[in-house]
Amino acid sequence: MRLLLFTYFVFVSCLCGPVLHVYAQKDNPDSVLNANMTALTKPDNIFFDAIKAKMQNDQLHARDLFEQFVALKPDVAAGYYELAKLYYNDKRTDKAEANIKKAIALEPSNKWFKEQHASILAEVGNFIEAAKIISELCKSEPRDEEYPKMAAEYYERARKYDEAIKYLDMALLHDDDEDLHLHKVQLYLELNNVDKAAAEVTQLLSKDPNNGKYYKLLGELYDNNKEPKKATEILNKGKARLPNDPQVQMGIAEHYLKQGDTAGYVATIRQAILNYDLDAQVQLELLGNYIQTLPSDSVLRTDGLPIMRQLAAMHPNDAQVLSVYGEFLELNNKRDSAVLAYKMSLGIKPGDFSVWKKLLDGYSDKQGADSLVKYADKAMRLFPNQAIVSYYSAIGHYNRKDFVKAIKAVNRAIDMEPVNNKQVIAEMYALLADIYHTNKQDDLSDNAFEKGLSVDPGNSGILNNYSYYLSERGKKLDEAEKLSRRSLEIRPAEPTYLDTYGWILYKKGDYEKARTYVQKAIDLAGQNADATLYNHLGDIYYKLNNKEKAAECWKKSKEKGGEDPLLDKKISEGKLYE
Repeated sequence: MRLLLFTYFVFVSCLCGPVLHVYAQKDNPDSVLNANMTALTKPDNIFFDAIKAKMQNDQLHARDLFEQFVALKPDVAAGYYELAKLYYNDKRTDKAEANIKKAIALEPSNKWFKEQHASILAEVGNFIEAAKIISELCKSEPRDEEYPKMAAEYYERARKYDEAIKYLDMALLHDDDEDLHLHKVQLYLELNNVDKAAAEVTQLLSKDPNNGKYYKLLGELYDNNKEPKKATEILNKGKARLPNDPQVQMGIAEHYLKQGDTAGYVATIRQAILNYDLDAQVQLELLGNYIQTLPSDSVLRTDGLPIMRQLAAMHPNDAQVLSVYGEFLELNNKRDSAVLAYKMSLGIKPGDFSVWKKLLDGYSDKQGADSLVKYADKAMRLFPNQAIVSYYSAIGHYNRKDFVKAIKAVNRAIDMEPVNNKQVIAEMYALLADIYHTNKQDDLSDNAFEKGLSVDPGNSGILNNYSYYLSERGKKLDEAEKLSRRSLEIRPAEPTYLDTYGWILYKKGDYEKARTYVQKAIDLAGQNADATLYNHLGDIYYKLNNKEKAAECWKKSKEKGGEDPLLDKKISEGKLYE
């Protein structure tokens, strides 16, 4: 409903005879009211107190005062109108309708009352009656350009599309607005009248033949209604007239896609994405749509990165473009270049916390430990209350083997993280457990894992790591097996979890069963099977008296960069060392 500028004058005209004569001759209603408060009756004072309460957003008090007022002045429509609005805002539509009907009964020609009545009816889904009320206002208030739009809206919500179009035409007599024409297009399509919908767009095109958006819209309309020849024809006209228009290019690209011409789509959408007439935000959206339309590593990596590189060159001072460019570089395993892009983005917009997180994550491997600590310190000065910054600081110190600072940082992160973010807190406890484990503080490591599981019992990563660390120490193996089994119940095809379970069985002496699980882990991992899996399988084969297979697996582990300090000795001597 429109904002009603229903001033004090309306109310005073209804109920304040002594004030009205003076009020009508003054420009400042507040000064008039102050000067004449002595002339107000008790109901008048109640009314103005109610207005004051309403203006102060004390809706409950305002409603009580208006109820008192109408009890004293049942013949004054303004009180019922105000009550109707208050009940309407409070979603008490039955009370709202009862009061607005009383107001209308006292002042049948008041357009504000009728508008409010229509809004109440629409709120309860009675769009037809709401539309009828506004339709009558269109007749009684022919110069008001908003009423036809309101009538059209109500008829549309009632699914009376022909009537809605009729009132949109009436609105167009007041204002030949593009949005009204486009609204008509949608209504014609609801009526399955493609010809009239197309005629409406054609009318817009005839008025503005250099607007590529209309060629695109008309092409989409024909395509979506199985008239591809007409779509081709109109888009070709657009291309001939506006060969470099990005809207036309987008329209042609989408047309190619709907016709199954992927090559044509790819070539044309690239032109649109890199069109200098588009702003950076639109270009990024188009690129995102392109990648989602053809989801594959080829598009994401091979095609996406070169396009992003060109966008970054086109917008060297756009922080968002540089940030997205960094993401594409990361996807293409160009982490050094990615962090450089993030730094450039932050140089333009240093307060963008999302980019800081990307930068910190870019340094989260062991090689980036020094940089992670450095930039986490910088981020902490900008965002002292962000727990994730302390978490990254902990990772940096952990990778530097500065365990005291790492423990301090992760505990600070746990303290700052909101308690309802249970999964995040659990991951923080998991990091704390890793730090204690690496620092040979086994009891503290177990305690941290237990805290993590108390927060998030279904955290499969914690279940796996906790059980693996227990197996490495050869302690609580029954408990380790239970924990590992729970992780596999959550993610039964996770190679790492299968390896953990197999390793626990190895530690318990069930070598054949252990071999089955570790081999399954390798099979599922395929080319991504890491050195640890092959090292474990080699140890298991040795225990199964298959030394040839054991040596073969150990060598494979070595080829994959195995870090077991005993690996070379096992390979050279053909013996198991633990």
